[in-house]
Amino acid sequence: MLERYELETFLTLAEELHFGRTAERMHVSTARVSQTIRGLERRVGAPLFNRTSRRVELTPIGRTLSDDLRPAREMIAAGFERAVRSARGITGTLRVGFVGAAGGQLLLEAAELLHTREPGCEVLVREVQLDDAVPRLLDGEVEVLLTCFLSERDDLVTGPALVTEARMLAVPSGHPFADRRSVSVEDLAGVTVLRAPDELPSSHPPGQTPAEPPMEPGPTAGSFQEILTLVGAGRGVFPIGAHARRYYLRPDVAYVPFPDAPPVHWRLMWRTDGATARVHAFAAAAHDLVSHAA
Repeated sequence: MLERYELETFLTLAEELHFGRTAERMHVSTARVSQTIRGLERRVGAPLFNRTSRRVELTPIGRTLSDDLRPAREMIAAGFERAVRSARGITGTLRVGFVGAAGGQLLLEAAELLHTREPGCEVLVREVQLDDAVPRLLDGEVEVLLTCFLSERDDLVTGPALVTEARMLAVPSGHPFADRRSVSVEDLAGVTVLRAPDELPSSHPPGQTPAEPPMEPGPTAGSFQEILTLVGAGRGVFPIGAHARRYYLRPDVAYVPFPDAPPVHWRLMWRTDGATARVHAFAAAAHDLVSHAA
């Protein structure tokens, strides 16, 4: 196996055809260059260079070896440079996922800001559903996820809150709660509440904690639109962010203020082993975007 130092010494001498200049480029002594080349020639079994007091030139075997090795060195150098640039976020593509129209709008604006800072970095914004958001993150299909669920998993990192919004309760338009000015957590005792998918990091639906009054568990919804469809069909109610009133107006669903429920905190989430500089750059762009808008 050819050692990297031997490769670099041989190819540098093949370019310079001068032991002194080769030694200068390699930051070693001329004797070290001569020793390395002699070692290579012994292993090959033939001279690689013809040396005289006036000149150094490649032998036919040396020229062939140089032609064979130079593309490999260039490919190795280019591959390493691409890896470095990608890790630094200078180039490459970042895939981010969102659930809901408001989340998609925020991520697109953050992607534009990141692109102005890092023109070589492209961001692909992809919609995901509630039941496949975390699996797609874990599988690497998306590298960053905008979510309102906290994770206690060691393999997932949840960033600081980007946006905080009040909680609403989505109810069927004909439900007794629909005409009320607000509802409270106590009002939900015995009420059927739709469930978020088990794949989500949080084990409790938004607005429910183990200490609150018992709620009747309803069907599990796999997507945001499925939640609203089930609500509209009278299958249950669901605590939801206030943005739904703006983005998801439906004749069969009413949104009632839910002031004593905890607010919704939207955060970025990514894999612990996927915390590249590109991911951190996107998170910083998203944070700066909402900070300036506040």
